[in-house]
Amino acid sequence: MRLDEPRVAPLPESEWTEPARTTIEPTRAMAGGKVFNIFSTLARHPDLLKRWMVFANHVLVKSTLPPREREILILRIGWLCRAEYEWSQHVLIGKAVGLSDAEIERIAEGPDAAGWSSDDAALLRATDELHGDAFISDATWAVLSKKWSVQQLMDVVFTVGQYNLVSMALNTLGVQLDDGLPRAKGMPK
Repeated sequence: MRLDEPRVAPLPESEWTEPARTTIEPTRAMAGGKVFNIFSTLARHPDLLKRWMVFANHVLVKSTLPPREREILILRIGWLCRAEYEWSQHVLIGKAVGLSDAEIERIAEGPDAAGWSSDDAALLRATDELHGDAFISDATWAVLSKKWSVQQLMDVVFTVGQYNLVSMALNTLGVQLDDGLPRAKGMPK
């Protein structure tokens, strides 16, 4: 974690406004009844939380990308942004959608790590390019477009962008790891 304690503390549930409660309650199902720290932190700004959740729901649940590919993108941008909260949450999600421990370790190494298919390497490379230059190169786009539709390519860009934004918020606000999340091995502060 970049910060050892939150700059913006999670809002206790007893202090949630009705709009915050209405937005957060549906997230309990995906968390086994718990409320993740990101949501209780964003409860301090209920209007932002409500509007952001619409887009976040598209990217995480309604995207045209297969879940495994989506998680490769999310984990890579989380790693590049040094967002341990994001990385740790999505290690669990990535495993649930079929990523192996070895693949998750290689995501940290990037697109040139041994063992990637050309398609997976292209997803990682696209993430690196978006993070470094806010642009996917023609060469990477050409590889991606051999497999994925225009809508899926758009979802690649918006997935990386969404989780870049989330990583900035998590890092800056100091959202702390939820109980039971694994620490990111080797992630620099």
